[in-house]
Amino acid sequence: MKIKVLLCNCKGLCDSFKQNDFNSLPFQVESDLDVQYSILHPQLCGQGGNAVLIDVLKNADSETYVLCGACAPAAQKKLFKKILRTTGVSAERFVPVDIRMTDNDGVMARLREKVEEILRKARPNKAETAPAEVPDGELPSCTCSGLVREEEEQRVS
Repeated sequence: MKIKVLLCNCKGLCDSFKQNDFNSLPFQVESDLDVQYSILHPQLCGQGGNAVLIDVLKNADSETYVLCGACAPAAQKKLFKKILRTTGVSAERFVPVDIRMTDNDGVMARLREKVEEILRKARPNKAETAPAEVPDGELPSCTCSGLVREEEEQRVS
């Protein structure tokens, strides 16, 4: 099984990511989590970011999971729906993770929870561990790329 992590910092301009150190985060992810690699792109929803995502997904086999640490999961699903359909990757193997409004430790906790969840599913005979603590409550929306709040997207769908 392979887990690949793609991180987006929304061009470094979004207030939702101001607490993060994106220079050290990819290294921290690779050092602390059971992942094949971690990359950072300034705008996954842009042309270059879409190209990176397509390359990663086209090269993904049936044992590969792609965690996408970026904006709201509902927004990611909407933004990358066509790419998932085009590449033929199962939506279950593309795991959007909201990394807004927290620092590197918070991002690591959110990613760790998803990695552990994937590993538990893949290795059901292993002893389960408790998921990492992730703050409850509503996260403010990210205004990057004109995205709307998750709740608004859910009402429209």
